[in-house]
Amino acid sequence: MTNDATVAVADAVVGLLNSPATATFTPSFTAVRSYRPMYSLEDLKTLRVTVVPRGIAEEAITRTTSQDDPTVNVAVQQWCSNTANATLDPLMGLVDQIRQALRLQRLDSPSAMWIKTETNPIYSAEHLDQHKVFTSVLAVTYRIIR
Repeated sequence: MTNDATVAVADAVVGLLNSPATATFTPSFTAVRSYRPMYSLEDLKTLRVTVVPRGIAEEAITRTTSQDDPTVNVAVQQWCSNTANATLDPLMGLVDQIRQALRLQRLDSPSAMWIKTETNPIYSAEHLDQHKVFTSVLAVTYRIIR
C-alpha cells in the first residue's frame, strides 16, 4: 500500500493544483502526474507543472499504528528566450504561489496532512545556463496515519 499511497498523494496534489478553489495561479497552467517528466525544448515553450511520486518514509507510532510520509516533487519548468530578471521573476513567483497553495492543505483521498515543503536549490542554475530552461522543484511531504 505504501507505493500506492505515494501515487495517490501525487494524484491528489495534481487535483489541488488544478482546482480553481485552491488558488488562481499566474501564469496559469494545468498540472499533470508523471513518472518521467522529460520534455523537449519545444515542449517547454509551454509552461509545464509536473507532479512526480518521489518516495515514502514509514515509521511505527505505537504497536498498532504507523505513519507513512509520502513525498512528491512538483516541478515547474519553462524554456526562456532570455534569462533576464523580468523573464524569471514571474516563474519564481509561481513557485512561491504553488508553495503557499499547498502549505497546510489536507488531502481527502488519501486522508493526509501536509508536513513540509522543501525547495533546495530554489531553481536549477545548470538548466538555465545549459538550456535556457527555468526548473524549480518543490519536495512536498504529507503524513498518513494508519
